[in-house]
Amino acid sequence: MQQPSTVGTHPPTWQNVLVGAQMLFVAFGALVLVPLITGLDTNVALFTAGVGTLLFQLCTKGKVPVFLASSFAFIVPISYGVQTWGIPATMGGLFAAGVVYMIFGGLIKLRGSKVIETLLPPVVTGPMIAIIGLTLAPAAVNMALGKSGDGGSVILADYRAALIISMLSLLTTLLVAVWAKGIFRLIPILSGIVVGYAIALAMGLVNFQPVLDAPWFALPNFTAPEFHWQAILFMLPVVIAPTIEHVGDIMAISSVTGKDYAKDPGLHRTLGGDGIATSVAACFGGPPCITYAEVIGAVTLTRNFNPMVMTFAACWAVFMSFIGKIGAFLNTIPTVVMGGIMVLLFGSIAAVGINILIKNRVDLSVARNLCIVSIVLVFGIGGMVFNFGQYSLQGISLCGVIAILLNLILPKAPASSKTDSAAH
Repeated sequence: MQQPSTVGTHPPTWQNVLVGAQMLFVAFGALVLVPLITGLDTNVALFTAGVGTLLFQLCTKGKVPVFLASSFAFIVPISYGVQTWGIPATMGGLFAAGVVYMIFGGLIKLRGSKVIETLLPPVVTGPMIAIIGLTLAPAAVNMALGKSGDGGSVILADYRAALIISMLSLLTTLLVAVWAKGIFRLIPILSGIVVGYAIALAMGLVNFQPVLDAPWFALPNFTAPEFHWQAILFMLPVVIAPTIEHVGDIMAISSVTGKDYAKDPGLHRTLGGDGIATSVAACFGGPPCITYAEVIGAVTLTRNFNPMVMTFAACWAVFMSFIGKIGAFLNTIPTVVMGGIMVLLFGSIAAVGINILIKNRVDLSVARNLCIVSIVLVFGIGGMVFNFGQYSLQGISLCGVIAILLNLILPKAPASSKTDSAAH
């Protein structure tokens, strides 16, 4: 790949500091969305995103211009874990998930990237990613209607007000995502939050008292992990989908910058960096830290390929995590605002999974492919549960295990039969 000419330029440090703040601004909406939805501390999420990015840069020798924060694939497992075992046990599961990333990195180092292609082909990853979005759909609708994510309690009794706020938040996100230009095209989530928040504020649904009571500077509410085998086994299969997302992100940033990061510093280092960042984030009570698509879009737009920019973005995130009023302010965002945006967000995740099947031409007339996709979709949407005493396997974790096992067990069609099928 030919090196873009922009790479050779070296802007002054003050300019990199400002561009770093811009990168954090681009990632901010999605960065805080995961803790706001799952009940984790937003200031801790800012801190771990910054620290995770710095650790990633150390692992990758400071060569890859990306910022790390949580994948939306972890929303359901984190929410379920927090409700079932509590935050400390959920953090223990996420720490183990980071270790799985490191193991994947080690396998790639020993066997090459084909080991990922063998374990996680499109027929496995496509329906799995689709299920992540589809299983989140009821939570998005409930929150858009003014209820809690599980629909068990009413947060905003005025149904009409809830619908107005959530749908205008959704509409804003849609308009910005489709028609906005320049840097604004990269912040549809943040735009939706701002508009929805303004409408909720005009309706008198925002309470600023917690912001006034919060200190300006305060230590984030760190939470140490606790290790429970049920939570760990539940969380491990969730790593599958973000692993595929990671490979796609590295390929995307490589094509943008004109450098092959899969070779230098190597996919094993980038995956290992994600793993270390995720495990360290769990030690503080933060969501997983992995490569971030929104920032890749910002790099594409600004043509600033200097990894040092991400260092400054990380430093900004760490600094902001100690401002107590930021977390208090973010917690004043009404649930209905988040619900409206989540309708599009979770639908987009499902669409990505479907697109993987289409883009890779997964033939569903082939019996083994049809069986894998069908079982994953029905188990995921239907809520299948396998109980093993005190441990239960369900949701995305169950779908991941089943998809991988079926792909390894079911015989593949001979090449000749595929040719015959294509001819017909």
